[in-house]
Amino acid sequence: MKVIKIGGGCLKDGPAANVIIDLITRRGKGDIFVLSAFYGVTDILISGIDLALSDEENIPDIISRLKGLHHTIIKELINDNTVKKQLSKSLGDIYAKLERYYYGISFTREATARMQDMIATFGERISAVILSKAVAARGGDSQYVLPEDLGMISDGKFMDASALMEKTGENIQAWLGRHMTPEKILFVPGFYGISESGEITTFGRGGSDYSAAVVAAGSGADALEIWKDTEGFMTADPDNIPHCRLIPKLTYEEAAELAYTGAGILHPRTVEPVKNAGIDIAIKNTYNPDAPGSLITREVPRAENIIKSVSYTTDVAILKIYAPGVGARFGFLSSILAPLGRAGINVKSVVTSQTCISLILSRKDIHAGHEAVQAIRPVPFRKAVVVTDVALVSIVGEGLHTNRGIAAKCFSAVSGADVNIEMISSGTSNAALYFLVKEKRLDDTIQALHKIFFDS
Repeated sequence: MKVIKIGGGCLKDGPAANVIIDLITRRGKGDIFVLSAFYGVTDILISGIDLALSDEENIPDIISRLKGLHHTIIKELINDNTVKKQLSKSLGDIYAKLERYYYGISFTREATARMQDMIATFGERISAVILSKAVAARGGDSQYVLPEDLGMISDGKFMDASALMEKTGENIQAWLGRHMTPEKILFVPGFYGISESGEITTFGRGGSDYSAAVVAAGSGADALEIWKDTEGFMTADPDNIPHCRLIPKLTYEEAAELAYTGAGILHPRTVEPVKNAGIDIAIKNTYNPDAPGSLITREVPRAENIIKSVSYTTDVAILKIYAPGVGARFGFLSSILAPLGRAGINVKSVVTSQTCISLILSRKDIHAGHEAVQAIRPVPFRKAVVVTDVALVSIVGEGLHTNRGIAAKCFSAVSGADVNIEMISSGTSNAALYFLVKEKRLDDTIQALHKIFFDS
């Protein structure tokens, strides 16, 4: 039995979903499919929260947009009128429930984390209902099960939950033992679980990959496959390096580092559950399903030059905190990080010196982070400065820190491209080296690195 994750990029419209349904009906018997929402649906759901807060008159339009998007896809997938009527009734109940939640937000003038999580899960629920019915309309033995019924137990943290694997595994195996057959095609909405107290909690944006890994580990699956509209992990972003190459095999750590630094193939947390269970992850292209793709596994031969890929993300900014002797002042760092934590802001990395602490944040969090530290009383620093025009670059390969000359080769290439390095983070992972450059020099940096590690 395999667990297969289908992302929103593969469900962007009716024709794309048709490709998926054909693949599932031909190859999916006895497997579990963990689904994202259809492309764009989660954005509608989340933006709908602010619209409902501002004016209840916006709510009918939110529901209408969702119905229209899904109706267009259903027309492409299902011809059987009887199945369409059954599906219409099921979806009608779901839309009515969602509408009540929006009116509740509008009435109370408050969107709690609990309510935001509840609303955000409707996209995955709807995609599971539609794909299950589409397979049934083509004669397949299909069923969908919600995570709360499957027993995916979370730690109860709203908007960024983690699965409690021991309890979740027991629940999943018990459910599958009662319901799963070699002919059945099972659909599970991704992105969320349920706390021990019965609350819906999401695994964070993009968390359907993590959901699939939890289901794979909990069920004892033979493998986890991630179906994408790309070939797999590459030696660079094809937008920067059109001649980049497929990476056939990666270690768990290499994949996690690439996911962290912007390779949108995989959610960074996906590796955790399957690594512990010893389950391989295969990245497959839905438009070329017999292509080799990328395999993520425990034992992988090292690349000849150690480096597997050059990666980057522009979703970074620096919050620089200046104060004398900050590296030697007891409790200084915690006094800065505590208000950021209370504001729900994740700190990606911390680099310190004796006169400055640099915090790497997501660009969307940088101004809220600046406000949070500026509100500290008494003020423990001289000034706090925001830097937004940077990009985080990484070279990734297992063993790069234990092989002499890799860092020198990297920085020589960057210097040769006349690019200045703003900041370096090295040694925290045996599979990655990170540094910051000005965003306007990003293309030059990536091209120089790819040339020296892969084109020479």
